[in-house]
Amino acid sequence: MGVLEGVRVLEIAGLGPAPFCGMLLADMGAEITLVERAGGKSGDPLDLGKNAIVNRGKRSLALDLKDPRAVEAVLALVEQADVLIEGMRPGVMERLGLGPDACLARNPRLVYGRMTGWGQQGPLAQAAGHDINYIALSGALWYSGMPGTAPMAPPTLVGDLGGGALYLAMGILAGVLHARAHGKGQVIDAAIVDGSANMMNLMLSIHAAGQQPMERGRGLLDGPHWYGSYLCADGHYISIGALEPQFSALLFAKLGLGDDADFKQPYDSRTWATLRSRLEALFAARPRSHWVDLLEGSDACFAPVLTPAEAMEHPHMAARGVYFTRDGVLQARPAPRFSTCPAEPGPVPARGEHSEEILREAGLGDAAIASLLA
Repeated sequence: MGVLEGVRVLEIAGLGPAPFCGMLLADMGAEITLVERAGGKSGDPLDLGKNAIVNRGKRSLALDLKDPRAVEAVLALVEQADVLIEGMRPGVMERLGLGPDACLARNPRLVYGRMTGWGQQGPLAQAAGHDINYIALSGALWYSGMPGTAPMAPPTLVGDLGGGALYLAMGILAGVLHARAHGKGQVIDAAIVDGSANMMNLMLSIHAAGQQPMERGRGLLDGPHWYGSYLCADGHYISIGALEPQFSALLFAKLGLGDDADFKQPYDSRTWATLRSRLEALFAARPRSHWVDLLEGSDACFAPVLTPAEAMEHPHMAARGVYFTRDGVLQARPAPRFSTCPAEPGPVPARGEHSEEILREAGLGDAAIASLLA
């Protein structure tokens, strides 16, 4: 069993970061009861069925939360839960009768985790948005891209998952520890604008030290010519990250540029445009495999840019078993790894697969269950 064995989580089905947070907890052994909408829309592109990796390891209860009896059943489950996770717009859970006040009245030890983009309060709290909007406003998108190009970060990773799901998971676990120590639950307001802004503190430290200007393309991490991705002759890409002098010296030596006059002062920003152009031409002259053979495994801070399917087959990733396939779905194994309680991902449930057993555990009789599920 996982490290979170015995932690009971009630998750109200939603999109993106909230269910991903639930997956993280389920991977670590928490018991997740997923309350999904009964029936669902036919052909709904957001209903991923068995492909919904974020639902792995959870049990599914399908209810119509517009039915007061269903709300009462959820509140009965709240009484047995340590955590509730929801990712609705502010006010939706309150209108359903499942807001923090109602739930904490039934279970004062409950940790009520709320996941939104803009937060529970503020001028934008009720506005629609997505990952790119939240990280644009928080400042986290600013350094994503070279000067003269539109900033673009990897979809969902920086905001929804990094600034959202991970911060919600950390807040929930901290809340559970506090509830167990003090007998009192609380509300966790996890906003992607907050989390993604918090993730900027390392960059802001470098900025304060004078090494990362607010102007894009002029700093230590987004300016040096050799730090970035390069196109190869076969259409594939490689990445170079040799920032430190000893690593960049090794990189240039391996590329046959160690004695080249242009590379004698690589930290002089006036040379960066020229040096970047030369490296682009150099890497574009050979296929990715050539650069892998020359640079991989050295301190030149190199890696090929791989698709997830390619990453699964890479010797290093395969040795660690990072990816696996279940029911034809490629997915990544749980992280991080625990020495005593290794995490093992569970299967993805069908919608409502566990409805009867969950409602019975909540104390409902056969007649009440049959009526509710009908």
